[in-house]
Amino acid sequence: MAGKIDLLQGTLDLLILKAVSLGALHGYGILLRIQQISKERLEIQQGSLYPALYRLEHQGWISSEWGESDNNRKAKYYRLTPAGRRQLETETERWNQMAGVIAGILRTTPGAVS
Repeated sequence: MAGKIDLLQGTLDLLILKAVSLGALHGYGILLRIQQISKERLEIQQGSLYPALYRLEHQGWISSEWGESDNNRKAKYYRLTPAGRRQLETETERWNQMAGVIAGILRTTPGAVS
C-alpha cells in the first residue's frame, strides 16, 4: 500500500463537506471519516480541521448542535445544510474539471506541442 499523501491546498473544505454529507459527525469523527474514505492515505491535522469547521459553519454550509459521543462525552455534531449540499456539488464539479485539465496536460507528449 502506498504511503500517506499530503493534502493539496484548498481541498480541506471539499473533503469536510463530503464527509458530513455522508452523515452527521463530530469533529474527530470527521477526521476519522476522511481517513477511512481515503483508505488511510490522507490524515487531517486537528489544528487545520477546527478552523475549517468554524469557517464552513460561518458560511452557512454546515450547521452544528451539541450531542453526546459514543464514549458519553459532550461533542459538537456537524451536518450539511442545503447551501452546503449545493456548494459540495459546485466544488466537486470544479475539482473534476481541474483534474481533467491537469490530466490532459500530463498526458501531453513532445509531438503534441507545436
